[in-house]
Amino acid sequence: MTTLLAIETSTELASVALLTKGELFIRELSGVQTHSQGVLPAIQELLSTAGLSLIDCQAIAFGCGPGAFTGVRTTCGIVQGLAYGADLPILPVLSLHAMAQAARAEQIDADFVCVLDARMAEVYWAHYRLRNQSWEQVSEPALSAVDVALAYAADHASVLVLGNGLTAPLETTRMKIIFKMPHAAQVAQLALVDYTNGKQVAADMAQPVYLRNKIALTTIERMQLKNP
Repeated sequence: MTTLLAIETSTELASVALLTKGELFIRELSGVQTHSQGVLPAIQELLSTAGLSLIDCQAIAFGCGPGAFTGVRTTCGIVQGLAYGADLPILPVLSLHAMAQAARAEQIDADFVCVLDARMAEVYWAHYRLRNQSWEQVSEPALSAVDVALAYAADHASVLVLGNGLTAPLETTRMKIIFKMPHAAQVAQLALVDYTNGKQVAADMAQPVYLRNKIALTTIERMQLKNP
């Protein structure tokens, strides 16, 4: 049986998961400031609970973003260090795809548009289609204004998956609204499929998906948002 370690820290909810013998062991951490200090102890606790060591894993999966700059960067650093040390391959998983995977438990064979707060009045979003238990990425992760993402979802999605800091639109038309955050449990599930299909890569490929170079608004830009 394949054993995978998974890490997801792209939002304020950090999580780690160990998938072994079809069973998931999970630990969660809240607060971005705790991610860098808490992830490694959580991993050690998971491995100890399962009676395993890191070298018993076949690969390390991680949420590669898009998401919080610090969180995604933290994950990449941790994954590279662990993978190099244990000589393991890695499996990058898009955080938005992990949201869709979480939502599939409530809706099967659907078009999911997943939206995650990017701050500065923008969101990250992507479109995923589930048919016959298989995923298709219809649109790549994008960064845009909230209205742009919701307008696309209204035209193309049967399910709108909303992450942190977002509220359902007033007019949902035919869409079902599901609130889900990226989580290591779903990162592990998606990574298992990729591992089975031979999509694991070397540790130096642990690269973040940012979509944005700028991580904060200037004072003037913040004032303009408040007083359009």
